[in-house]
Amino acid sequence: MSSASAPAQRDLDIVLLGATGFTGALTADYLARHAPSGLRWAVAGRNRAKLESVRDRLAKVDPGLADLELVEADSGDRTSLDAMARRTKVVISTVGPYVEHGEPLVAACAEAGTDYVDLTGEPLFVDRMYVAYHARAEKSGARIVHCCGFDSIPHDLGAYYTVKQLAAKGPVSMRGVVRAGAMVSGGTFHSAMGIMSRARETREAAKARRRAESRPEGRSSKAVAGKPGRDKVLGWWLLPLPTIDPTIVARSGAALPAYGPRFTYSHYAGAKKPWNAAGLAVGAGAIMATAQLPPLRNFLLGRIKQGEGPDEARRAKSWFSVDFVGEGDGRTVHTRVRGGDPGYDETAKMLAESALCLALDDNPQTAGCVTTAQAMGDNLMARLVAAGLRFETL
Repeated sequence: MSSASAPAQRDLDIVLLGATGFTGALTADYLARHAPSGLRWAVAGRNRAKLESVRDRLAKVDPGLADLELVEADSGDRTSLDAMARRTKVVISTVGPYVEHGEPLVAACAEAGTDYVDLTGEPLFVDRMYVAYHARAEKSGARIVHCCGFDSIPHDLGAYYTVKQLAAKGPVSMRGVVRAGAMVSGGTFHSAMGIMSRARETREAAKARRRAESRPEGRSSKAVAGKPGRDKVLGWWLLPLPTIDPTIVARSGAALPAYGPRFTYSHYAGAKKPWNAAGLAVGAGAIMATAQLPPLRNFLLGRIKQGEGPDEARRAKSWFSVDFVGEGDGRTVHTRVRGGDPGYDETAKMLAESALCLALDDNPQTAGCVTTAQAMGDNLMARLVAAGLRFETL
């Protein structure tokens, strides 16, 4: 740990950067309602008037937050980010797209030995941050934990939970199948289009990370592209899902011996009927094609604004489930993680509980760019179960 400003000496436990945005506001609301008494936290952003408006709204939830500290910091101003990182144990970032706005804050946290969580689903950003800052974060003691929302906590901790239920001594193969009923926000759409429009850069960043990243001795852990078809255990029609989630799961498998000597993971969207799976494939292909055509991509991005999302009534009707089928030592285990609105209410919950877990819990000794299973594992799972997420063996 950096001796200049060890976290125990800091005057704040958590700072939330981006509290004026849609998901940031939900995360602030969650902390206002669920943070333990005495938590020293603050909201940060570049516009003080907007921060004051956030504080006024939070004070209606908890009058004790009328004096909540406001920290002026800009995602593009490294000096302000350095000052913020040196004051707190954990920074939450909801300022995306991260590949455009995220690097200076990761750099500041890696330098200051400050833990960091975000809700990115951008492989390009995650891999670039590993190459640039993993070694520095290891040295300072910072835990840089990306993907602490629906990307990728249900998948990462769900696979971790499944491995523990299976308790195999030999090789383990696993598949995760996502089903959801929910709307996406403008910010999520902008991020997804950005990811798909940068396919070549993403491949190059992944190669650079593979060159830089060490591999476990005597063990292997891989994300394996699956094939579409009907699942014999679940009875659903499966479509391979090329998100960041399988990569995160495989990285946890590489980091933790509990996943066994040879671990493979495949990731799918699930549908009850074959024509529903075909519709998913056509829709995904259309979005991918649109992302490659700048005029059409820019037209759509101009029509769909960032900072907006579904209202509370719509979110209340939303849901997700991720089913896992783990196979090893001649046994099969079927588990499920499920919850409410995946993109917003549950993402805000997962992000906030991740920060609380890093700030307050006795976690495994880790540092550098690490996954949620690696950095927090059982502690975070316990928090999420207490907060209403379901982890169950079927």
